[in-house]
Amino acid sequence: MITVEEHLAAVLALAEPLDAELMPVAEGFGRTLARPMVARFAVPPFDNSAMDGYAVRAVDVERIPCLLPVVADIPAGATTRSAIGPGEAARIMTGAPIPAGADAVVPVEDTDQPSGAAPLPEVVEVLRGVIAHRHVRRRGEDVEVGTGVLEIGQTWTAEAAAAAASVGYGEVWLRRRARVAVLATGDELVAPGLGLSHGQIPDSNSVLIAGLIGRSGAEVALTRTVRDDPAEFRSALELASAADVVVTSGGVSAGAFEVVRQSLVEDVSFVKVAMQPGKPQGAGTLLAADGRRVPILCLPGNPVSVSVSAHVFLAPLLDALHARESRRIRLSARAAVGWRSPAGRRQFVPVAFDGVTVTPTHGLGSGSHLIASLHRANALAIVAEDVTRVEADDEVAVELVAFR
Repeated sequence: MITVEEHLAAVLALAEPLDAELMPVAEGFGRTLARPMVARFAVPPFDNSAMDGYAVRAVDVERIPCLLPVVADIPAGATTRSAIGPGEAARIMTGAPIPAGADAVVPVEDTDQPSGAAPLPEVVEVLRGVIAHRHVRRRGEDVEVGTGVLEIGQTWTAEAAAAAASVGYGEVWLRRRARVAVLATGDELVAPGLGLSHGQIPDSNSVLIAGLIGRSGAEVALTRTVRDDPAEFRSALELASAADVVVTSGGVSAGAFEVVRQSLVEDVSFVKVAMQPGKPQGAGTLLAADGRRVPILCLPGNPVSVSVSAHVFLAPLLDALHARESRRIRLSARAAVGWRSPAGRRQFVPVAFDGVTVTPTHGLGSGSHLIASLHRANALAIVAEDVTRVEADDEVAVELVAFR
C-alpha cells in the first residue's frame, strides 16, 4: 500500500491551472482570481464626513457653546469645491467632501439645529466641541493608490467584487470553472426513485459526486450511470473526456467484474492507499479527441468511500485546477465516544463536530456503506495509521468537510 500523501501527490501532478476569462466585476462569484489587483483609487478617494453635521475648524469650537456663521451647504456627491475660513462652519452630509479649511465635523445632534430636512441656517450654535480629525474619514485611510488589494488564488466573492469596484475596476480576470464528468459504474445501480429488484441498489454515487462538484465551484458537465460492460464504459469515457476532469466510482477493486480497472490499462495507475475507507484508488489521464490529456480520478464504489475520497483527493485536485489555496481546515477535538481503527491505515470517520467534541454519525463508524447517515457529518475525524483504538476524551484531528 502507498500513503495518502503519495497518492495525493500523484493526483495533484495531473492538474494544470485552467484558463482565465475577463469578466464584469459583478459576475463570476465562486471563481478564482487569476491576476492580482492593485488599487487604482484611494479608499476613501477624498477626505469626507462620517456624520451629518457641520464641518468646522476644531480650534474654533474649543470653548462652547459657540456661534458660527454657516457659509456653505455640502451634500454627498457635491462636485464643487467648498471652503471655510476661521470662525466659520459648513453644513455637511455623511460622505460629502470636507471643505478646505475644515478639520473636524460636529454631529448635528451636538448643535442647536434639527436633523433631517431643514432650511440652511445662517448661524449654528455648537453645544459640544470636537478635536481635530474627529468624524472625518481621511483620504486613503483604508487603501492608498498602488496598494495590493486582492491576490491571485482568492475566491471571487461579493466582498471581493465590492473591494475591486471601490479601487477602480469594472472587469476582473477569473479562472473558468472546471467542467467535471461523473460516471457511476455498476450493474447493481438503478436510478434514484425506482423500485429495486433482488441485488439492486439506488445510484446515490452520481448524485453525491455531482452535488459535491457543484458545491466546490466547479460545473457538472456530464452525469451517467454505466453498466459493468467494457464497451459501454469506453463509449461513456469518450463523451466524458470532453470535460476538464473525469470522476468514476466503482469498478476499481480486485474482483472479477471491475470494469474501470479492466478498461483503463494505459495512463491510469490503480493503487491501494493506506486509508479506511477508500483503499482502492486510481488516477491518471485520458486522451481526449482534441488531443488534451484529461485528468481522471477513479474512486471506490461504496458511497462513504466516495465521500471520503472526494474530500481527500478530488477537492485538492479542483483547488489546483482553479489555482486556489486548499480550503481544507484542520482542527483538534475531543472524542465524545470511543471507537476502533484499523492498524496500518489512516482512518477517516464521518463525525458530527460541535466545535469541541466529535461523535461518529453512525455506530459502525467509518463503514463504507453507511450513506443514509452521512448527511449528519460536518467533519471527518482523522486517526493515524499507528492508532488502533480511540478512547472517549482522546484528542483527535478533525477536518471540516471540504465541499462547502
